[in-house]
Amino acid sequence: MCRWLAYTGDPIYLDTLITQPDHSLVQQSLNSRLNFNNAGQLLSTNGDGFGIGWYDQRKVPGVFKDEIPAWHDKNLANLCHHIQARTFMAHVRASTTGDIQRTNCHPFSYKNWLFQHNGQVSHFAKVRRELQMAIAPELFPCLHGNTDSETLFLLAITYGLMDKPKLALQRTVEKVLDTLVPFDEDGAVNLSFAISDGDTLYALRFSHNEAPMTQFYSTDAACMKDFNKGKVPDIPNGCTIVVSEPLDDINAKWQSIENNTFTTIKNNKVVCETFLN
Repeated sequence: MCRWLAYTGDPIYLDTLITQPDHSLVQQSLNSRLNFNNAGQLLSTNGDGFGIGWYDQRKVPGVFKDEIPAWHDKNLANLCHHIQARTFMAHVRASTTGDIQRTNCHPFSYKNWLFQHNGQVSHFAKVRRELQMAIAPELFPCLHGNTDSETLFLLAITYGLMDKPKLALQRTVEKVLDTLVPFDEDGAVNLSFAISDGDTLYALRFSHNEAPMTQFYSTDAACMKDFNKGKVPDIPNGCTIVVSEPLDDINAKWQSIENNTFTTIKNNKVVCETFLN
């Protein structure tokens, strides 16, 4: 299980969300408050790597990631202090599948797309071959790691993510369920995605046979103001932040996204709709 955030709006420095808040993503890599496994145990540490991806003036996003803990990397803090972006995402990893290595760190990228995930596909080692055989042959060389997350991303691209994101993710989830359920009818699929092409930010919260990963969003420019006592610069009006857990206290400025919800965010308009009927 992992923690992540995504932002879209007027350009801001990445450290405004990733390192500066009292409960920033880097702090969550050490002390998560809402990252519970299916047994109800709190997984407070997310130290199996990190990554950031951002869009500025170029169509293809920048990506920086490493397998060391986020709190231990001074380069991350330095880059976040100097990079401004209109859309970006960041991720701290607690591995459930895949080795602790850079190729397994999020976000994953393909052309102008970024993708990050919190959750799991249970029994992935046993269903991996069938899922990966469904990846388009021309995309298979893009598979560099051994996580369920990267496989899901490439499956989504295979099924049309770049043209119809919601439909592609529906087909991806249906493929996973069709593969997993005959193997184990009690198998779990737990998906909390952030995805972007640089112009639109998408999020998915979906769970099958397991308590869903938490997911929140805020369009309130003052969403962190009270908690951080003025230490963090104001967030611009007309922005949207999506998080695994709030960067401050949980309050009315953060809206919980329901399970089985596909969210589309563009120009500060947030549209939440049922994912699978």
